[in-house]
Amino acid sequence: MKIADFALERYFAQYEFTTPYILCSSDVQGMPMHELLALADADALARWQSLTLGYTETSGLPALRAAIANLYVGVTPDDVITFAGAEEAVFIAANVLLGPGDHMITTWPGYQSLYEVGRATGAEVTLIELTPESGWNLTADQVRQALRPNTKMVLINTPHNPTGSLMTQADWHEVVALCAEAGVVLFADEVYRFIEYNTHDRLPAACELSTSALSLGVMSKAFGLAGLRIGWLVVRDADVRARLLAYKDYTTICNSAPSEILALIALRAAPQILARSQRIIQANVAAFAAACVRHAPVLSMVPPQAGSVAFARLNLATPIAEVAHDLAHQHGVLILPATVYGYPGNYFRVGFGKADFAEGLARFEAYLSTHPHA
Repeated sequence: MKIADFALERYFAQYEFTTPYILCSSDVQGMPMHELLALADADALARWQSLTLGYTETSGLPALRAAIANLYVGVTPDDVITFAGAEEAVFIAANVLLGPGDHMITTWPGYQSLYEVGRATGAEVTLIELTPESGWNLTADQVRQALRPNTKMVLINTPHNPTGSLMTQADWHEVVALCAEAGVVLFADEVYRFIEYNTHDRLPAACELSTSALSLGVMSKAFGLAGLRIGWLVVRDADVRARLLAYKDYTTICNSAPSEILALIALRAAPQILARSQRIIQANVAAFAAACVRHAPVLSMVPPQAGSVAFARLNLATPIAEVAHDLAHQHGVLILPATVYGYPGNYFRVGFGKADFAEGLARFEAYLSTHPHA
């Protein structure tokens, strides 16, 4: 298989671990191990203390799959497959469900693997462009217009990275129905679910609405545990589930045993952990929104509705890639320029999940205050 370089990951490889202030991460501040272990119930703590470091089940620890199933309505542990993060799940699903002559639909700007892996299977990919004029929102009509007779997969990321948009309830239900009627697999990237700023806006998971839809989740975003590398797919179609498991035999085979237990602890303490994430994110969203007011019209963003990121804009003559370079090298602040998405204009991703966001934002504002074009 030949696949294009992952521009975002190559960018992070260059800067992420050497730049002091990360203003663009999509994950939430990692929870310290001692804080997570303090949340363990008696069963999970006993599992942790008696853990032996052997192989684990390919589909995932049964207790972990049960905890994941509890996040959904009408889902059983048998419907759940765990993976080494969300990325492996995307890779395997694309290779199992797509191939030459097939067609898939997704959105842009977006996380590159969501469309690049599909392309690498030989499938043709239609990118529906999201725009700031529409609030970065995707509509059911856009999906309907992109459907073809050979469409095999519609891949929708909502809440959306990098814009923070969230589909409306009406459009979401209509897309689920469209895919079911057309016999198309709806692959729902729901990794930012549970970070809705208004809980009444939370969409039902795709797997709750259709037995043919797949729902993707991960411990990295809302749960702030990216280092565990635990993701999952809810797959209610037994045949598709078997095919995904068979393919996993050629990738990771199984998950890390310690990571499974730590993820189990977190999921059983989900209310406390999600509340922590909401506190961090919503404080940082408010701080950045205030900065947009202070620096208008140079700095602006469409207010995000959910998730840990937004796509902001700098009204400067300096190209965003140059701004990002100067910020990283001269001010120790990392932003993610729109160039890594191949998206035009002076947009950049801002991430609201870090505990030291305020310090990085202060440096960013100092840069804006002294910029000759501001």
